[in-house]
Amino acid sequence: MDVIAAGDTSPGPLAALLLRLHELIGARGVHPARAVVLVPYAQLMASARTAWAALVPDGFAPRFETTLNLAARSGFHGGVEDLAFERGLDLLAARHWLERAGLARLAAVLAPRVVDAAWQVAAQAAAVHPEARAAWAERAQAVASSGLDHPVLAMEAAVARIAIAWAAASSYATDALLAGPLLHDVDLLVVIEGLQPDPVTRAVAARAGPRAVTWSLDDSESEVAPGEIVLHHAADPADEAEIAAACVLRHLEARRAPVALAAIDRVLTRRVRAMLVARGVVLRDETGWKLSTTRAAARVMALLSACAWDAGSDAVIDWLKNTPAAAPATVQALERRVRRAGLRSWSAVTPARLGGEPGGWSALIEQANGWRERMRQPRPLAGWLDTLRDLLQTVQLWDLLEADSAGAQLVSELGLSEDPALRPWAQWPQAQRRMGLAEFTGWVNETLEAGSFLPDRGGQEEVVVLPFSQLLGRRFAALVVPGCDEVRLDAAPEPPGDWTTAQREALGLPQREQLARAVRGGWRHAMRMPRVDLLVRRCDDSGEPLLPSPLVQELALAGFLQEGDDPRAARALVAAAVTAPAPDAAGLPLAQLSASAYEDLRRCPYRFHALRQLGLHEADEIDADLDKRDFGNWLHEVLLRFHLALQAHPGEADPAGRLRLIDEAADQASRSLLLPEGEFLPFAAAWPQVRDGYLQALATFEADHGARFDSAESEHEIQLGPVRLVGRIDRIDRLPDGRRMVMDYKTESDTVTAARVKNPSEDTQLAFYAALLEDDTLRAAYVNVGERGITRVIEQEQVHEARDALVEGILHDLSRIAGGAPLPALGEGQVCEWCAARGLCRKDFWVA
Repeated sequence: MDVIAAGDTSPGPLAALLLRLHELIGARGVHPARAVVLVPYAQLMASARTAWAALVPDGFAPRFETTLNLAARSGFHGGVEDLAFERGLDLLAARHWLERAGLARLAAVLAPRVVDAAWQVAAQAAAVHPEARAAWAERAQAVASSGLDHPVLAMEAAVARIAIAWAAASSYATDALLAGPLLHDVDLLVVIEGLQPDPVTRAVAARAGPRAVTWSLDDSESEVAPGEIVLHHAADPADEAEIAAACVLRHLEARRAPVALAAIDRVLTRRVRAMLVARGVVLRDETGWKLSTTRAAARVMALLSACAWDAGSDAVIDWLKNTPAAAPATVQALERRVRRAGLRSWSAVTPARLGGEPGGWSALIEQANGWRERMRQPRPLAGWLDTLRDLLQTVQLWDLLEADSAGAQLVSELGLSEDPALRPWAQWPQAQRRMGLAEFTGWVNETLEAGSFLPDRGGQEEVVVLPFSQLLGRRFAALVVPGCDEVRLDAAPEPPGDWTTAQREALGLPQREQLARAVRGGWRHAMRMPRVDLLVRRCDDSGEPLLPSPLVQELALAGFLQEGDDPRAARALVAAAVTAPAPDAAGLPLAQLSASAYEDLRRCPYRFHALRQLGLHEADEIDADLDKRDFGNWLHEVLLRFHLALQAHPGEADPAGRLRLIDEAADQASRSLLLPEGEFLPFAAAWPQVRDGYLQALATFEADHGARFDSAESEHEIQLGPVRLVGRIDRIDRLPDGRRMVMDYKTESDTVTAARVKNPSEDTQLAFYAALLEDDTLRAAYVNVGERGITRVIEQEQVHEARDALVEGILHDLSRIAGGAPLPALGEGQVCEWCAARGLCRKDFWVA
């Protein structure tokens, strides 16, 4: 098998440097055990040890270390004022610094920026001798404040000053290398620099004086020809992930391992990784992914979101679904009722609002509220963590966290352990400040966002995921680089942070030109791998067209690129025709039938079969934006309350009294339905016109017909052969001769309403209501309530003929269904556009 081991660096720049090291040790007469080699990143330590063992199989070896790894021997423990380089702890400290600077009211906004800025200058501060940092800070403060004296830039200046002061006041583990005894037993210090120089490492080399030598691992400027580079074009991100995974698998099938998979786009890399793991590929991920994206983090954040005082019903139900302490069947029963009631806010979810006989779901509401109550009161951070741990244990999520490697890391990152030795910071002054749940939730989210989860390795890796900049000094059989477009692979990346160019130069922070040189150096080295696959997508998820990265275009202009074929294996699929379904549903009789159910049968028999006979339905969104249907429901509630109030107070039938009553009804309906004011604003703005048009049409109708309100939203039912007809009638008026006038409200276009009555045999709703009332003298009409202030009463003058035809049709249709007549999917007209059963009938895949 043509396999290159992960530690094999020969031939390569690292092997050449180790050969120089061997010669230097001999020339200086230094014992190898008293030589230290500082490598630029931790993954290179194992590679260097393996390469040295191959070069010098017998005898002592130098110590291969990183600066931090060597400094860790000092047993350093940070103090209260020190940068911890842990997001959660440093956010607490940043707030403390901001409070001391008189910026407590802006701490929530500025703390993350202060942490970022302090981390960026920390390397420069750590490279200064501890005794000289105060002077460094004074010079740096002057530089950082330069040009930021305008009031508009006051916050930027404050962030810069606090970050520098914090970095200068901190102690670092590497201080032992600058002022301690760690280098006393080192006779030879070899500093191997990577693509970018490290200020601390250079300071350590300067302290070692003549005992130190500095070499560069970056030989990208040398005249070394690139390897075999193949370019693959993908249509979109999903296509790119498939092609990248196929490239890796093709290398492995050709017995080329390990394969390096360059991580440029985090989301794209995770897609490729998932495909490879599904194929059983053993993979080591040196980049990991955000801890916040793991299932363990999702469980904790769902709990915190559900405990907010203004939590939505969706958030609480989602949490309960993932809570082992809540029975799934009970949660589903509760969810059905909440969705049916349309209660968006959890505070509105009570057994009384949901109606029906109380059951397990009502007890679950009380239980959930009891759990949420624990997270109400403000408390210090340690108190929040104790409460969160206790609640996780109560709802039986704690064991799931401990059993999961990501969950165990989450417990460690947040300090949820009961062992006080694992959270010494709990007694720090900055941890004693009381915070509310919203602030604590933000702190948890920031901490998890900053954490990186590295999954466990399952054996000798076949694929290594890493940034292409860390290919320096390492050897792989092949390299696959997805994400080589102009957006993700920037040849001149933007320097991090808010520092100006002048500030960056004065503080010694990397400039854009330096970052660009580092990217190009890493790119040139990566292109020297024996086989390289580059992937470029033609467009993004949004359809935005993309060009290849300038680095890829330069390779193309230099003639180093080959156009690659599609590495995915083609499969022959046998075409299977999909025909329109026509089930026999004789064994599914209906006990009751509503007007809308029979309308479904008339429009599409298969729709009736799926939604009515089988009882399938879409789960309504609880936290969805308000739409015209919500306005229609609100209007029905308003008119119900208005007509009942008008009936109870006949003395207020004058125009002024009616106006007051209908406005009161509108306010009551809005409060009853818990409609968000902001989302309902467009409908509320149209309400005065709608109201005035309705009141005018009502007065005209009453004057012309002498009608008087009788009932609203009344329930009716009647037995018709084998089925019971049921329905709710919006409004019934009484005419002077005692006849009833059935009214149904519509908020659609008046032309649509007029079309309903144009052909009486096609009008289902009013005919159905007439059948429910068993009245041969009634009249029926639609009341079209227009949003532009015009309300029209459109009467169905042939309602009795329509009713008789409807009753005959219902009996005939139900008889045919009971006799085994098929219920075909018609797939015609606008009925299919918004049909919930469209995915079941497979209309989009029918054979023409």
